[in-house]
Amino acid sequence: MNPFRIYSLILGGAAIASSAYFLLRRKPKSAEELERKRREWLDSVGRITDGTVIDVQELPFDGQRTSTMLIYQYDVAGVSYEASQDITYLRQWVNLHSCRLGLPTSIRYDPQNPGNSLVVSERWMGLRQ
Repeated sequence: MNPFRIYSLILGGAAIASSAYFLLRRKPKSAEELERKRREWLDSVGRITDGTVIDVQELPFDGQRTSTMLIYQYDVAGVSYEASQDITYLRQWVNLHSCRLGLPTSIRYDPQNPGNSLVVSERWMGLRQ
């Protein structure tokens, strides 16, 4: 066989393989998509405990938008956790006027990592109103 033909076959195969990789590879997920997947996962495997809403804050996210953060506290196995959840995309389920300091709430948390928690998701609401 001619070496030129072998090199052209190898180069053509590499070009086909690289183009297939770029066409079929998974696209990186956005931060919103990753957060939605986390909420779905906690909805399915999370345990529920009692907690307290500490504060609701509107923080500037960029020059045009603000981010709404729900800050809460809860205890798991004698350890106290303080966490926050970005509820900007869940505002249609949350009445921000009823969220006040000291409001009792239910927290859904990961039993393997109790610091991973949420108060509101698309299918579950821990706020007591």
